[in-house]
Amino acid sequence: MNPLTEHQIRTSFVNASKGVAQRAALPDLAEAAWEDLDYLGWQDAKKPQQHYVVLEVDGEIVGLLLRGTGRPPGKKMLCAWCEDVIDGVAAASFVAPLAGASGRRGNTKGTAVCADFRCSRNVRRAPAAYELRSEDPALLAYHREQRIAGLRERSTGFARAIMGG
Repeated sequence: MNPLTEHQIRTSFVNASKGVAQRAALPDLAEAAWEDLDYLGWQDAKKPQQHYVVLEVDGEIVGLLLRGTGRPPGKKMLCAWCEDVIDGVAAASFVAPLAGASGRRGNTKGTAVCADFRCSRNVRRAPAAYELRSEDPALLAYHREQRIAGLRERSTGFARAIMGG
């Protein structure tokens, strides 16, 4: 992911008002490992049920407001974006208001995403023995590339659904 500025992030939200976008508590952008991120996700420090995700969709920066539906479940749940359950961090259920008039009427779309938005790290980890039984560097690299591509496809697909596409 290309490094983003505060202005780019605040103006990218498709399903939040300008006021909500301006009041959002942003993460420390200087600390982000941009080269290893497929999207930037964080929890609002001031409003724990409010979360944000910013990603590229068709070359455009798109920000999404997500609302947590409660605490992460006690047992592991498959993340819909990275499809990972290995790392021990539970996925959490989120809903996102749809963009435009539909969202203003209260319509939402839900998903389950890693509670701490670590999907980019999960798809880059070494595969577990049951996932891939190989020491071949080319096969391991291919597996990693496929996992990264899958994350990008599923996360942008969710963003497109929120945007109405």
